[in-house]
Amino acid sequence: MRILLAEDEHALGEWLSKALEQSGFRVDWRDDGRLVEQALDKGDYDALVLDIGLPGRDGREVLSRLRARQDPLPVIMLTARDSLAERVSSLHAGADDFLHKPFALAELEARLTALIRRARGSARPRLSCGPLHFEGAQRQFLLGDEVLALSPREHRLLLALIARSGEPMSRQQLLDRVFSDDDPVQSAALDVLMHRLRRRLEGRGVCIHTYRGLGYALEPRPPGDA
Repeated sequence: MRILLAEDEHALGEWLSKALEQSGFRVDWRDDGRLVEQALDKGDYDALVLDIGLPGRDGREVLSRLRARQDPLPVIMLTARDSLAERVSSLHAGADDFLHKPFALAELEARLTALIRRARGSARPRLSCGPLHFEGAQRQFLLGDEVLALSPREHRLLLALIARSGEPMSRQQLLDRVFSDDDPVQSAALDVLMHRLRRRLEGRGVCIHTYRGLGYALEPRPPGDA
C-alpha cells in the first residue's frame, strides 16, 4: 500500500517513514502543504497521513481542496492539539480519522489498514482474497493456516495486490508501491518478484492473473484449477 505522509517535524517524519516502510507500506514523505498537493496531483496513493500544522499550506486547507475536487482518498489527520473542537472540525472538513500526537505506531498502522479496507467497500476485519489473509496486527500473511515467509519486497507487492484484490493494477502502480525512490529499479525486477509470488501461491486457492494491457490482479481460484 502506498502512503503519502505530510509532516513538517523532520525527526517524526523520518521515523514514521522508516517505521511504516519496515511494516510493508511504501511511503512518500513531504514537509510542506504545497509539496503535498503536487504529490497528490502526480501520485496514486492508497491513503494520506496529514498533519494539520504544515508550512506553505496548512493541512486543513490541503484537505478542503482535496475534497472540493471530489477526491475520496482516505485521510488521517494528525495534530498536537487534543481537543473536541479540533477533532470535530477535522472530521467536518472531510477527514476520515484523527490521531493526537504522540501516538503509537501500531495504532496508526491499524487505522491505515482499516481505512483502506473500508475505502474498498469491505466490512471484513482483515484484508483477504480466497484463503489468503493479511493479519494487520502481526503484519503477516496467512495462506490457510500457514504463515508465508516473504522478503520485504515480496511483502509489499502482495500487500499492494491484496489491498485491491480483483482489481487490475498496472506495472507502474506496483513499481510505485514496491520500490522506494532511492532504489535502482529495473522493470524486470517486478517480473522476478511476481514469479516468486506465483510459485508460492500456485494451486493454493489464489492466483495473480495477468490482464493484457491492464496489469495484474490477485483473485481467488479453486485449488488445483489451472
